[in-house]
Amino acid sequence: MEAAGFVRRRRMTAESTGGDPGVAGASAGAEVRWLGGRFWGVSESIVGSLTPRIGGETELQTVEFLRAAQDAETEDTEPDYEGLPQGASTSTHMFAGAVAGIMEHCLMFPIDCVKTRMQCLQPEPAARYRNVMDALRRIVATEGVWRPMRGLNVTAVGAGPAHALYFASYEKLKKTLSDLIHPGANSHLANGTAGCVATLLHDAAMNPTEVVKQRMQMYNSPYRGVSDCIRAVWQKEGPAAFYRSYTTQLTMNVPFQALHFMTYEYLQEVLNPQRQYNPSSHMLSGALAGAIAAAATTPLDVCKTLLNTQECLTLSCLSSSQGPGKGQGQGAHRQISGLAHAFRTVYRLGGLKGFFKGVQARVIYQVPSTAISWSVYEFFKYGLTKHQHNKRRAQHKEAEM
Repeated sequence: MEAAGFVRRRRMTAESTGGDPGVAGASAGAEVRWLGGRFWGVSESIVGSLTPRIGGETELQTVEFLRAAQDAETEDTEPDYEGLPQGASTSTHMFAGAVAGIMEHCLMFPIDCVKTRMQCLQPEPAARYRNVMDALRRIVATEGVWRPMRGLNVTAVGAGPAHALYFASYEKLKKTLSDLIHPGANSHLANGTAGCVATLLHDAAMNPTEVVKQRMQMYNSPYRGVSDCIRAVWQKEGPAAFYRSYTTQLTMNVPFQALHFMTYEYLQEVLNPQRQYNPSSHMLSGALAGAIAAAATTPLDVCKTLLNTQECLTLSCLSSSQGPGKGQGQGAHRQISGLAHAFRTVYRLGGLKGFFKGVQARVIYQVPSTAISWSVYEFFKYGLTKHQHNKRRAQHKEAEM
């Protein structure tokens, strides 16, 4: 499939637009001489099989000429936007990534709110939900229609630059590493490695946003707004609180993104081998990749949520369970810090089942989320690259005139 008007092909035929047979013959002769080298490599067995067909010699020459012309046509074709990664500039990747990130998080924010609540280890009685739809219905009925959207503004502000860095670094590293590992072809190792490095930049920009967002999403959140939450966390827990879950976030997101990108690129090879702009393949590949990666990394996401929210009931439960050393226990569990501490807490209070709290909401969130992200990203990447290509071609034509 080709985008209409986006690919310019050089037609290699012996016909002349001016209708001059002499010019046409000269052109055809030049093309035949240029293509003559192709025929030297034909094996003797093939030549032998063709020699008995004396009566069809002209027909065979015509077929060979057309095949050679098609090969040359393919070689001279200007590559599509996805056929040549450097055809899209870094600024295009950043803009497309920022738009994709903002739309992804904003459209799926209510489900993200439900996921955060369903991952609580010790939820309030009024915040215990049977499933995603039950949670949404009860939140709207008891807390107001806008409650599931609380924290959306800070998420939108953080998602833009985070996803701009994310997609731009991924595209750059994917191209560079693929050329080193498997020149001229796709490399799953390069895709996974590029996804891991891109995650480092994405999470560095997004982690403070995640802390504020998840605290705003909790049931009976004590914060009046985003600025109140930031000020309270800074004063009571210090600036380090905004990156308390960073290592856990990376521990979760590095395998998540490696699996996500490798699955997406593999599915693109299967569903879209020509790597053209194909919205349905981008959407389906993104959805399946997100679902697989989300289900596999849910235990780490539960630990991340615990570190971000520092659930009051969980801390109280840990402190009260110390028995005789209750006072000492309160000091020891004033905060949950570190991935190992979070893992022990989840296992202690929820067992193995606790590591998969909210897995349904997480998968339901990630499937449309990654589908939206990839389809929006590829749409803007294609549109911007096409616009830049047409602009350069128009300038080139003006310069020739």
